[in-house]
Amino acid sequence: MEQRRTRRFQLQLPLAITRSGAERVAFAGTTRNISSSGVLFTSPRGPDPGGPIEYIITLNHEGAQTTNIRCIGKVVRAERVDAVRGGITAFQVAATLERYEFVRER
Repeated sequence: MEQRRTRRFQLQLPLAITRSGAERVAFAGTTRNISSSGVLFTSPRGPDPGGPIEYIITLNHEGAQTTNIRCIGKVVRAERVDAVRGGITAFQVAATLERYEFVRER
């Protein structure tokens, strides 16, 4: 039986990767689950495992005022998965959540 240190919440929220390793990037993804120590998300690109990553998770994306969480972590793993629709290839990425800050839109 698998035992986790922290509870995971099954949440599908918009996610934007802004930095992968030393490279500034801009591509979107969607969270699959989130815990206090990390996140699992899908993305069209797979960041390098072991490398640093910066990503922004958008909360209340359908509401009047969105709130973003800017997160810094490390890529734990990136696995290629085949999406059901149209044979599109995507990646399932697990990343740690080492630091974060709330960023409100103005």
